[in-house]
Amino acid sequence: MSHVLQFLLALVVVTVLALLVSHDRKSIRVRYIIQLLVIEILLAWFFLNSEAGLGFVKGFAGLFDHLLKYAAQGTNFVFGNMSDKGLAFFFLNVLCPIVFISALIGILQHFRILPIVIRAIGTVLSKVNGMGKLESFNAVSSLILGQSENFIAYKDILGKMSQRRMYTMAATAMSTVSMSIVGAYMTMLQPKYVVAALVLNMFSTFIVLSLINPYRIENEEDLQLNDLHKGQSFFEMLGEYILAGFKVAIIVAAMLIGFIALISAVNALFDTIFGISFQGVLGYVFYPFAWVMGVPANEALQVGSIMATKLVSNEFVAMMDLQKIAGQLSPRGEGILSVFLVSFANFSSIGIVAGAIKGLHEEQGNVVSRFGLKLLYGSTLVSVLSAAIAGLVLAF
Repeated sequence: MSHVLQFLLALVVVTVLALLVSHDRKSIRVRYIIQLLVIEILLAWFFLNSEAGLGFVKGFAGLFDHLLKYAAQGTNFVFGNMSDKGLAFFFLNVLCPIVFISALIGILQHFRILPIVIRAIGTVLSKVNGMGKLESFNAVSSLILGQSENFIAYKDILGKMSQRRMYTMAATAMSTVSMSIVGAYMTMLQPKYVVAALVLNMFSTFIVLSLINPYRIENEEDLQLNDLHKGQSFFEMLGEYILAGFKVAIIVAAMLIGFIALISAVNALFDTIFGISFQGVLGYVFYPFAWVMGVPANEALQVGSIMATKLVSNEFVAMMDLQKIAGQLSPRGEGILSVFLVSFANFSSIGIVAGAIKGLHEEQGNVVSRFGLKLLYGSTLVSVLSAAIAGLVLAF
């Protein structure tokens, strides 16, 4: 019963924080929010507790395990079996496979398989979330294509969108993750938490945005979305996706080098002046949120510190910190934190999303830049809600 009460408190906290920045509280449709919440809890139970769900996760993880083995063939050829010797492990075994997964996504896109999947799932979602088809398609395409390339599919209709719709589109991209990077996450977290987070974040996004940014769709815009690579030959497309995947891997590597070095320096400075690390200070700030999500009180300080690390740096830095203390956390604490970490909700993503949109439509890119902090605020609430739901399910 205490776990249920804690979850209800988490719902209250997320709702109040969302309502504080809501555009139009009178337009909130409670029926859809309750409907989405019930579906999300059932899906969380399916993926984290049921035999069928765990079987699905095992199969999904097995698929990525095979893909990572194939990716290792290319990596070993170029780097002379360095990965087999345990050298440059993170770059070779976690980041380099992104290149191969990106190529596979390109192939599925080229043969029109992904557009069919996006439309099918998006259409079903639009029936239960109270939003337009465009928002639903965007939620699925963001998950598959990632926050940068995703917007290319909507470039011809970006200029027609209202500011509210642009907020929803951008916030959705920050609240999910790219399928090309899922394999990397699975090398650092338990696969069941990664799979659960992919699904939970989508529904949590609809719930939080229904509170922060409610609006009704009267006339749906033209949904003849752009073919991302129209007119390209197969090998042109393949080369582009391979290079895009490598660019992502290098960008993540650069971010890690910079952020880990900066955090180390700031930690040392704080420790010298205040006798406590910067991450330790942030741990106290995020402690109540960790506890509300369902993390045991004796673990909430450590978990809060890693939550903050993810927010100010990125999810990879935080996942590396989680790996260091995973043995000290209860299974429930580890699961809650793992689900929280699987999203692009951090400060650097503001620039990535705004830049991607600005490259396609400068005016809308400027609009997104102006509400950058509100994007991060909303997407962080999404992570908190998803983690709280995971915490409820993992308690039973």
